[in-house]
Amino acid sequence: MELIQLNNIIKSSKNILLTSHVNPDGDTLGSMCGLYSLIELNFKKHCDMLVVSKISGMYKHIPNIKLVKQLNEMDKSREYDLVINLDVASLDRICDAKTLFEKAKTTVNIDHHETNIGYANLNYIEPQASSTAEVIFGISKALNWKMNLDVANSLYVGILTDTGSFRFDNTTAKTLRYASDMLEMGVKPSEHYRNVYESIPKNMVMFQTYCVNKAKFLNNDKIVYTTVYKKDMEKFSAEEDYTEGLTEKLRAIISTEIAFVAKEMNNGWTKISMRSKSQDVASICKKFDGGGHKLAAGCTIKSSIDESIQKILDTIQQK
Repeated sequence: MELIQLNNIIKSSKNILLTSHVNPDGDTLGSMCGLYSLIELNFKKHCDMLVVSKISGMYKHIPNIKLVKQLNEMDKSREYDLVINLDVASLDRICDAKTLFEKAKTTVNIDHHETNIGYANLNYIEPQASSTAEVIFGISKALNWKMNLDVANSLYVGILTDTGSFRFDNTTAKTLRYASDMLEMGVKPSEHYRNVYESIPKNMVMFQTYCVNKAKFLNNDKIVYTTVYKKDMEKFSAEEDYTEGLTEKLRAIISTEIAFVAKEMNNGWTKISMRSKSQDVASICKKFDGGGHKLAAGCTIKSSIDESIQKILDTIQQK
């Protein structure tokens, strides 16, 4: 997609919808709210913003986050001129919002996942970028869009969370330059760090401690995984986002090469979240119609936790 196409399609569209992926993280939410502010500032237009599952309290400080709607608040029969998916690696990641996407006159897909096949009318995918928020910031600079503090604060959250506070391998010189630009615009890193990483509910800490304590270690501790059953969630009154960061805790163990969390879904299937220090886990998840990045990926397996774990372990052994 030529960037001028994006500029022109936004300019000509009367009603616009911005969508995030299911179980929204800081990147999809920061990118969505950042683009909302950019469109408002540069085109004098208000967009609708949509999530298909609950937003974690750690993101309540993102500018304009209170304007985001749940799917049950939307008119599903509405036909938008333009729907823009942000950080949505595959179309199934917007769940029932697919109806609104498919009815739109024009669809746009802005992302950074290397497994994204480009499913929209217009696709702008930068696999080398740390985050979709970084992609949005780069687009803004290239198109000479005006930016304000709301834009900077929103996009900073996306970069901060997808780089693990600038600790992950996806942190590049460009990432840090963009973050520096945002600080010059008035972003306060300590406030974002406190909101995202130091505002965790007590029962979330206890829940994650419980999950880490029952982790299983294989292959001389090179592979580590833990399970999250529905009964575990109920025991700690855990919200869906309480598993966020759990896989990273397992990967942080010095001996670990591959870590994953197997979570029981309401329909009996299993959601897998994988992380690695050097192995390509995206290729593992791709075998189960999942995807992501080389060192961080996920998938859903249509079987029980025990069966799914065995399938994942068998696939790891084949590599």
